[in-house]
Amino acid sequence: MAVDELDAKIVRFFTDSPRASVLEASRVLKVARATVQSRLDRMAERGVVAPWVPQPDPAGFGYPVVAFCSLTINQDLGHDAVVEALAAIPELIEIHTVSGSSDLMVRVVGKSNSDLQRVLDKLIATKTVLRSSSVIVLNTHFQGRTLPLLEAAAKENAG
Repeated sequence: MAVDELDAKIVRFFTDSPRASVLEASRVLKVARATVQSRLDRMAERGVVAPWVPQPDPAGFGYPVVAFCSLTINQDLGHDAVVEALAAIPELIEIHTVSGSSDLMVRVVGKSNSDLQRVLDKLIATKTVLRSSSVIVLNTHFQGRTLPLLEAAAKENAG
């Protein structure tokens, strides 16, 4: 879906003020409330913006250690069965099928480095993972950074 500069301004507004109302956005952006609402609805229907829900931060409730793990899986089981088994581990917060020397890339969290070892042991205990390789995150500079890309796409579409 092509986005324009008003779409980008609307998303920027709600990114900066996530608890603001559509009416407030219309006042600040100087467009009709119905315009803001219809733009939001259209972007949501087309997958430009995801549903608006709280995004819990694992560090905020006791899971400050983050690691990215490359997993080699038991190919005989198939990806769906592996993902289903891994989904039972609550500390696994992202999973992606990837190209390259591994099959899956996952992001896991733990309470400490030793707790992270417990989580990695749980991954292997599913019997769906043959090998894993992990890197621990030392510092996160930003994550989920998509707004600058949306704004660049809007400018590109305008020109």
